[in-house]
Amino acid sequence: MTDPDATPAPDARDEAAARELVDVLETLRARLGALRLPLETPGVGAARADLHQAVDQLDDYLLPRLRAERAPLLVVVGGSTGAGKSTLVNSLLGEPVSAPGVLRPTTRAPVLVHHPLDARWFSTDRVLPGLARVTSSGDLSGAGVGPGADRSSAEGAAALRLVASEALPQGLALLDAPDIDSVETANRELSAQLLGAADLWLFVTTAARYADAVPWDLLAQAARRRAQVAIVLDRVDPGAEVVAEDLRRMTAEHGLGDARVFVLAEAAEQGPGALVDGLLPEAAVAEIATWLSGLGGDPEARARVIAATRDGVVDDLVRRAVALAETADGQQVADARLRDAVRRYHAEALEQVEAATSDGALLRGEVLARWQDFVGTGEFFRSVEAGVGRVRDAVARFFRGRPKEAPQVEQAIAHGLESVILDAAEQAAERTFTAWRSDGAGAALLDGLDLARVPAALRTEVAEQIRGWQEDVLGLVREQGASRRGTARAVSFGVNALGVSLMVIVFASTAGLTGAEIGIAGGTAIVAQKLLEAVFGDEAVRRLAAQAKERLNGRVDAVLRGQAARYTAQLDALGTQDTGGDGVRDAAHRVAAAARAERAARALPDEGATRPWSGGLLRGAGTFRPPEAPAGPGEPSAADEAAPARRGGWWSRRRSRREEGDR
Repeated sequence: MTDPDATPAPDARDEAAARELVDVLETLRARLGALRLPLETPGVGAARADLHQAVDQLDDYLLPRLRAERAPLLVVVGGSTGAGKSTLVNSLLGEPVSAPGVLRPTTRAPVLVHHPLDARWFSTDRVLPGLARVTSSGDLSGAGVGPGADRSSAEGAAALRLVASEALPQGLALLDAPDIDSVETANRELSAQLLGAADLWLFVTTAARYADAVPWDLLAQAARRRAQVAIVLDRVDPGAEVVAEDLRRMTAEHGLGDARVFVLAEAAEQGPGALVDGLLPEAAVAEIATWLSGLGGDPEARARVIAATRDGVVDDLVRRAVALAETADGQQVADARLRDAVRRYHAEALEQVEAATSDGALLRGEVLARWQDFVGTGEFFRSVEAGVGRVRDAVARFFRGRPKEAPQVEQAIAHGLESVILDAAEQAAERTFTAWRSDGAGAALLDGLDLARVPAALRTEVAEQIRGWQEDVLGLVREQGASRRGTARAVSFGVNALGVSLMVIVFASTAGLTGAEIGIAGGTAIVAQKLLEAVFGDEAVRRLAAQAKERLNGRVDAVLRGQAARYTAQLDALGTQDTGGDGVRDAAHRVAAAARAERAARALPDEGATRPWSGGLLRGAGTFRPPEAPAGPGEPSAADEAAPARRGGWWSRRRSRREEGDR
């Protein structure tokens, strides 16, 4: 009976850890896919590029590689325009599978060459899922497209042409990528994407262009993610070995000191170093062919390269994700800052309206004139001063013949309120616009929008809200009259007259008007208050005034919130409130932890770790013999030290088998 608490076997732990790593990477992929960085915050341009590259790394390389550990080693041959990438690939295979050309850019559609038994690894969307597949049988005969391939698809930047070749060891694939410095943006972007999908990058440059900035930007990225890189220095004139030494110095300075550097001499027009049918001589490519064949044919060497690149990509992805989370946090802060400016200035506008409708300002000017026309300042005012008992009689006599003038007071109040609200809204719009324009994140959102001024339609909206509020006030008066025995008296005085009086009290009820102010307003507020108290009583008047004031504030707030929404709608449309980086940060930390666990549980590569070698060798493999001084007794030769792929492992086993067969 199996003990459930027993420690699992090493390979079982390895598989469980690998599955956990895939699970957390898929979570990170989902969160990166949902991440938006729409605001123009500091560094957001680079962050957007990082986000795009991180998603591509996951889709094109990391997740496919983890789900298919036994997939062939993918070597992407990339480099500058005209560096000789296609010629090198063709020369290694001994047949023209990728068409070099005179016109620039040359390689348009990437060409992936694989062993025939490895076709299914690449015919599906396991790797580079965004590229359509076009199959070809190999020899292009200089046409640029293989037999049976569709020319338009093969030459398009969105297609990956697959070529099967017996010249490759099973377990090794070569991908000829477009130029990294192509004049066509699509080519450059595709090249960078392909390099990100590589287990090994074979970078091809020339003696004339090896120090160009663009290649070294990509090489620096490769160093940051610890990608496995080898460099081919092409077209080196005899005697110009100093160029190779300078290149090695630069690789060390850029963190690529472990990168292999291969030197190809300038092809002669005639003689043993000349191109034959467009192919470099075997001796010229022998060192590269030997090294690549050794990697492809040796499962252990292949697994080491794959693991090293994969681990570097995981670590780089975690770094990118944490940095992206910080950028997302900055987006959320910017969103809050912009929303706060909108909220603050429109809240100040509301306070401005509340103050203007409470400090007696509206009881002056036209409103005062119309009110005085309505109630007069003679006998009625003297009756008010004589006491409440006399007020009731005076009110009854006075209003029977004068209700027709109440609408004039309402109209004057409406005009005054409209001016106050429009002025406050205009100031809020101007202040918000200024705040957004001085903020990089906000300024980008203002392009093409007229938000500095309130819209012309606002005047109509404000007028409708004021009419609605005046109807609210009249409704309060009706409700109060219906709830008291004084209904008949209220009706006899006229609802409009009582409503107007209540509006007047609202504009002075919280102002604490005293003698001088009352004098300025002609006794307006005190007259209205005495009138309403005569009808409803003191307590009811205070309650009615508070309710009327609350409803006015509510309607003004609705107007200003509508104006604020002109700004916040720009943020809502971008979903900037949900741009925080907590989810991405958490997923990145989980990936880091799972990666540590997977590496700790990882079994050492053995013969079963990847598919063992079968198939042919690259052209010239095993024939490389570098110049060497005679070795002393028991000392390794320079050739042995220069070709580590030949020492031990698959290469020595294959050589031993050949020697035994010869005997």
